[in-house]
Amino acid sequence: MTAVGFDLDMTLIDSRPGIWATYRALTAATGVHVDADLAVTRLGPPLRQELGEWFPPEEIERAVATFRALYPDHAVAPTVPMPGAVEALAAVRELGLRVVVVTSKLGRLAELHLAHLGLHADVVAGDLFAAGKAAALAEHSVRWYVGDHVADMVAATTAGIPGVAVATGPCSVDELRAAGASHTLPDLMEFPPLLREIAVGSGRAAG
Repeated sequence: MTAVGFDLDMTLIDSRPGIWATYRALTAATGVHVDADLAVTRLGPPLRQELGEWFPPEEIERAVATFRALYPDHAVAPTVPMPGAVEALAAVRELGLRVVVVTSKLGRLAELHLAHLGLHADVVAGDLFAAGKAAALAEHSVRWYVGDHVADMVAATTAGIPGVAVATGPCSVDELRAAGASHTLPDLMEFPPLLREIAVGSGRAAG
């Protein structure tokens, strides 16, 4: 069955408060200063990339493990849905389509967020970034991919599907368009009417 794919951080959920708290806990646990205020302004790339800004190469894997161990207790409860997220997923269901979340976050951590917020996904594929998401998009019959980062538009382009960009993360509308976005929206509030238009127009809606 055809699916709509979604990125997670800053697309479906605003995880900045929880990730900020986790970075603070990481600093306390390791003694290595991480500027949590700065780090949460550039969510999207894999965790190792951000930690590489603060830890020497030989300590990154340990820092990743520590961060992920701290994550459930610090990051899940403060996270909230992005405006329009609930409505966006409901619009997908109304058209008889599936919801697939493809994210750079570990799948088990992504699932904690979704369960806590009552956001149901049929499939969660984690630990994937940019072009690395394309195989999962193809495997799960994703027809459109929604994301906030230029890397999400790269993922959609690599998979040969339209990318729907929401300018709710670190990337501007111009950057998202330059990265190949087929549609750009200020946020998910405008996604349901767009989905109805493009899904019906392409004959992809169920029924």
